[in-house]
Amino acid sequence: MALDDLRKRTRRRRYEGLVSWIRHSPSPEQLHSAEEQQTHVKTVLSSMKPRDAELLLLRSEGFSYQEVAEVLGLNPVSVGTLLRRAQEIFRKEYVRRYGKEN
Repeated sequence: MALDDLRKRTRRRRYEGLVSWIRHSPSPEQLHSAEEQQTHVKTVLSSMKPRDAELLLLRSEGFSYQEVAEVLGLNPVSVGTLLRRAQEIFRKEYVRRYGKEN
């Protein structure tokens, strides 16, 4: 009886894991939407000045202001201001091209 109970628990965990994965896997529509949004972001970034795009990309990857300044050869004090300007440029261009913010 103990072995049967152990097997039952093992099967249950396996099936619960499978159902959990199916429940949380994205639908084809969600995948398409995510790919489309990635394309939009890449398009907008490619239309920006390289330094502005690099600022946004480095910061989105989790780089600190100090690290961003070192990589791009900037004054660490000015990174915040430059980053805000780049974000605003990105937002305006995204809205201009695609008519909405996400």
